[in-house]
Amino acid sequence: MPLDFAAIDFETAGPSAASACSVGVAVVEDGRVVDRVGWLIRPPAGHDVFSDWNIRIHGITPDRVVDAAGWAEQLDDLLGAIGDRPVVAHNARFDMGVVRAACFASGVRTPPLDYFCSLRVARRTYALTSYRLPVAAMAAGFEDFAHHDALADAEACAAIVVHAARRHEVDTVDSLLTAVGDRLTRLEPQAPQSHVPMAFA
Repeated sequence: MPLDFAAIDFETAGPSAASACSVGVAVVEDGRVVDRVGWLIRPPAGHDVFSDWNIRIHGITPDRVVDAAGWAEQLDDLLGAIGDRPVVAHNARFDMGVVRAACFASGVRTPPLDYFCSLRVARRTYALTSYRLPVAAMAAGFEDFAHHDALADAEACAAIVVHAARRHEVDTVDSLLTAVGDRLTRLEPQAPQSHVPMAFA
């Protein structure tokens, strides 16, 4: 497996993990970003209340998503952007929780995805006082980006992985994960359920 992956980031409307309101995807092939896509998402009914806290974080307000397509309508576009590449996110547990919860809430099957976490990679690559995305991205030479813009965050995540691979002198996802003592995790396909876990952006 070469250094091919798709870095993703979600922003949520509120505390529900199902309330995805935007997504960004940075596609990396052979260690270079070859595509960048991002869009707004109308959160599913019952998970579409925007909290003041989240609005302050990402600046997305309800009026901006009112005409956006919902999760179920956009899932194929997201999977098309990812392709057959492994997925990486900074604190991937949160982002994979968004995928799972939004699928449950939208009544669609959770797609199978292989993923890893750039936060874990950063912790095992750099000696930093904080491993928050802006700090880890700065260590990777990716600075002055619009944090909490989903596409900018996805690009920052991608930059961390590419830089970490160089630091460890490896050129594949598998060898990078071996170097940092990690492995791919599988988001298993699941049918929609009534219970939706909660998470915070």
